[in-house]
Amino acid sequence: MIIIQNYINGKFQSTDKNIEDINPATGEIIASIPKSNSNEVQMAVDAADKARKGWSELSLEERTQWLDKIADSLESRSEQIASLESLDTGKPVSLARAVDASRSVVNFRFFADFARGYSPEKFEMDDATNHVILKPVGIAGLITPWNLPLYLLSWKIAPAIVMGNTVVAKPSELTPLTANLLAEVIHDVGLPKGVVNIVHGLGSEVGQSIVEHPKINLISFTGGTMTGRKVAETAAPMFKKLSLELGGKNATIVLDDVNLDEAIPGIARSGFLNQGQVCLCGSRIFVSDKIWDEFVPKFVDYVKNMKVGDPSSPDSDLGALVSFAHRDKVESYIHLAQREGGEILCGGQAPKLESPFDNGAFLEPTVVTGLSHLSRTATEEIFGPVVTLHPFESDENAIEMANCTDYGLAGSVWSGNTDRGTKIAEKIETGMVWVNTWLHRDLRVPFGGIKDSGVGREGGRWSLGFFSEAINICVKES
Repeated sequence: MIIIQNYINGKFQSTDKNIEDINPATGEIIASIPKSNSNEVQMAVDAADKARKGWSELSLEERTQWLDKIADSLESRSEQIASLESLDTGKPVSLARAVDASRSVVNFRFFADFARGYSPEKFEMDDATNHVILKPVGIAGLITPWNLPLYLLSWKIAPAIVMGNTVVAKPSELTPLTANLLAEVIHDVGLPKGVVNIVHGLGSEVGQSIVEHPKINLISFTGGTMTGRKVAETAAPMFKKLSLELGGKNATIVLDDVNLDEAIPGIARSGFLNQGQVCLCGSRIFVSDKIWDEFVPKFVDYVKNMKVGDPSSPDSDLGALVSFAHRDKVESYIHLAQREGGEILCGGQAPKLESPFDNGAFLEPTVVTGLSHLSRTATEEIFGPVVTLHPFESDENAIEMANCTDYGLAGSVWSGNTDRGTKIAEKIETGMVWVNTWLHRDLRVPFGGIKDSGVGREGGRWSLGFFSEAINICVKES
């Protein structure tokens, strides 16, 4: 049993009530975390407020050096990060090693290096010079989800503190282990107390207290669209800076000129990475009717050969879903697909695994066909290992079908002609589109969605801009 504590004002602190943390691959209780409330949030805000002045007065270079120290320490514990992330989320440890552990280190290094390269803007007039400087916003409230726990927590903390803000962060109560590890790292490297505070608990208690606290000046939230609406309802009337990275129902468009043998592994990866529990996953696959009869059996055969099982095994392609409740939700959509007239081409059931994984929240990767692209299954976010296949007749038809949802986060286009693929990508109503690849990330570019997929952008200069206030100083020549 791992005992998790809050990290407030440079100290680890317990609470009277606790929440059990479950390993979704086995159903076993692995940790106890604090069930915090507004009292703990207030303590964290007080600590962050007290630390603000001293931290913001450090030079940008001094703050980047702290990010480097955190990155170095995280890198020395990479294997532990991967192990804890796999234990907590049920994802394959190979994935946690390649994605979660790696990107958590890279996030701190990237924002340290990117901030060092920042130069204040200057705009000349005939008789004056305008100097644009970036100042800290104040206290940043950061709320992160369970699918990429440390990856996304580090993605927010690094730019927040490098720009001179202090932080009150709430990780998901379903996956607290690596947030606790980050607190240990921050403590060990000696980051000034109160700069980063991590408060565990339920979203309805801790998350809501963070969002509504009058001294927290900025909210960065990554999570579901319904919760994002509640965050916006509270934060917007208080005129807080707000970034919402929400859900997606992303389109994968497969054109008739594509090399299927080369494309199918990438298309399957985009649908099923992390058991489909990535907001960027391509869960709606639109296939040219000219290659439909060739694509479908090849794709289904590839998916059938994906191994579901022990997350610690290097042979496992998919692990468990994050919780039994979430698996129930995903299964309900598989049943809905059948009621809507869909045909399950593969998957749709819990795999038969040996003990202790026979008690885990596993689900086979599922491919559904025969549904309207306007059906609920094909338009509502499932966030699990379920994709739907739909034929299209023309490029214009594919674009129309791709744009039919309320979401607009990401998408991908697969074509043997990159010019054709790019022209289609430009017409898809999403914040991000990949051509002949997926989740190929340059951290300098904007990340975020449109429509019900969110508000604002993060990454590179967009993160530095969000976590700061741009101030103009106009100096008239004498």
